Amino acid sequence: MAVDASTFVTYAAIGNREDLEDVIYRIDPTDTWFVSNATKGKAKAVNHEWQTQALAAAAANSVLEGDDATTDAVTPTVRLGNICQISDKVARVSGTQEAVEHAGRDSEMNYQKTLKGLELKRDLEFIIVGSNTAKNAGAIGTARLTASILSWIKTNNSSGASPGAAPATADGAATRTAGVQRAFTEALLKPVLQSIWTNGGDPGVILVGGFNKQAFSTFTGRSTPQENATSKKIVNTVDVYEGDFGTMKVIADRFMRSRDCLILDMDYWAVDYLRNMTSIELAKTGDSERRQVLCEYCLVSRNEKASGIVADLTTT
Repeated sequence: MAVDASTFVTYAAIGNREDLEDVIYRIDPTDTWFVSNATKGKAKAVNHEWQTQALAAAAANSVLEGDDATTDAVTPTVRLGNICQISDKVARVSGTQEAVEHAGRDSEMNYQKTLKGLELKRDLEFIIVGSNTAKNAGAIGTARLTASILSWIKTNNSSGASPGAAPATADGAATRTAGVQRAFTEALLKPVLQSIWTNGGDPGVILVGGFNKQAFSTFTGRSTPQENATSKKIVNTVDVYEGDFGTMKVIADRFMRSRDCLILDMDYWAVDYLRNMTSIELAKTGDSERRQVLCEYCLVSRNEKASGIVADLTTT
């Protein structure tokens, strides 16, 4: 039916107040598993160093009664190090934008600082577990780089067919060479777990991307979904893997390379900070305010033999 011509409707009205919710909805993920769970330490120099120690191989050991003692060879420590990298995010807000009334936040600058802090934390996760980066001491005009986790894991390694290879050295100075990608199976995982165990490691977590988290859930013993009629729930996932060499959590990391499966003993990984994440007020150069959210850090591989990798996995 027709509306009477004299009816005053919202389409013609001037001055109706806006209806804007006082909430801002954000979905982008901020769960940075490795950075959040790695030990947080203190670096005191740009080139941050530590030592590892190996024992002599176990061997038959018998001596004659009354014989003179023979001095055994001494195994020296190995000195390792990584470079502290600087990462930052900068927020800039005009004086007017800070002064006006906002929906969903009181201060625009405080809101932007929070966002930049979350973005910076995501960057750290990507840099450490999602990139294949060797350390670089930098120079004037060249930013320093910290070696990512892929530049450390060498001993317990499964790579795709040629030219796939672990880094040439286990000191953060080299990167992995990509190989032919292959489907993730338990047959690829088990030899790496055995190698870690042989070398003394006791990993507690298996870190994978989303695609291979689903592939993991099809491994032997968990290849068929289970339905719980009482709770009306179908279970088709693996969150814990109990194998011959221990029990490990299986965790999906959004920021790691989806072609990798990292098997980690987190007691032997740390992120050490030369400067903790901080907000710095930058010089005012006009009618705006600037804040730099910054940290300086490096990845510490306390002993790469405690962890392993199944690399070059298919991702689709």
